[in-house]
Amino acid sequence: MDPQVPAALQCPHTRCVGVTLGAPGSARRGAGAAWEVPEGWQSVRRGGPGPFVTWEIARRPDGGLVEFSSRRQRKGLGPRQLHSAEDARAPGLTAKPHREVRWAPRLLGWWIAVLFMIGSACFAGAAAPGLSSVAPASVLGAVFFTGSLFFTSAAYLQYVQSINAARTPGGSPRRRLLAWQPGRIDWWACAIQLAGTVWFNINTFDALRVGLTTRQQNLRIWTPDMIGSVCFLVASWLALAEVCHGRWCVRRGDVSWSVAAINLLGSVFFMFAALAAFVRPATGDLLSASIANGGTFLGALCFFWGARLLLVEMAGADAAAAVPGPGAATRGG
Repeated sequence: MDPQVPAALQCPHTRCVGVTLGAPGSARRGAGAAWEVPEGWQSVRRGGPGPFVTWEIARRPDGGLVEFSSRRQRKGLGPRQLHSAEDARAPGLTAKPHREVRWAPRLLGWWIAVLFMIGSACFAGAAAPGLSSVAPASVLGAVFFTGSLFFTSAAYLQYVQSINAARTPGGSPRRRLLAWQPGRIDWWACAIQLAGTVWFNINTFDALRVGLTTRQQNLRIWTPDMIGSVCFLVASWLALAEVCHGRWCVRRGDVSWSVAAINLLGSVFFMFAALAAFVRPATGDLLSASIANGGTFLGALCFFWGARLLLVEMAGADAAAAVPGPGAATRGG
């Protein structure tokens, strides 16, 4: 135990890993974290879910305690100043700002939010209750496919945001477009969600085709839908685990937790929709057209809501500059 650190800061309510009190910051990157503790700072505690490191408390030369966390790092929110033992009980907490970012096309995070919102709006609009009885199936199918392209664009930008979160000040300004970073939970979440959106591209594109047999519909439309939905569900759970620094948590007032939890709920709705969209070989009908349509509609609304909150989360980056350290003013989104 470190006598200069309050007991509650010694190990927040998450799993502590690789604890080395007073460890120099130069040893941090190898542990799978997206940040690097500055030279002269001391690592106090770090931890996260399973084998991943999603939070770390470090002591500055002036004695102040600062917390680094995975989501805050990749969203450009920077490290968080710890003022009391209470602050350490919720690693990575991002309090809801009193405003939101409305127009910031220079920021990658803004495009991620807007593209996800457009894609979600397309899915929600095409799956709106009662619309399938009045709108041509070809038109609705085209809207679904268009929405899937926006989803994939947003997911790829989110992946790019993740793999560039570990850039250090003074490093190469070039943005990486592809990287292998399996030691980070956010990399897995973003990569798996990106894969899921590609499967939705296949699913919605094949749904535009007419004259498919029941077997072809289940193989070319339903199977990609199921795989994409499973990817979304796994990615959403990993994103929540990143915020919770464990398997599960409830954090009222934490906008980052709200984004992850709402997206997880949306993924659950998408999974129900995919299960209900299986075509019965005997009749050629869906298992439940109402559940398939309703699940898609509700899931899309959740994703739209979550993307909308990303703009609120981005507003917290303004306060990040108040805490010295890497990533404090990256505004990566």
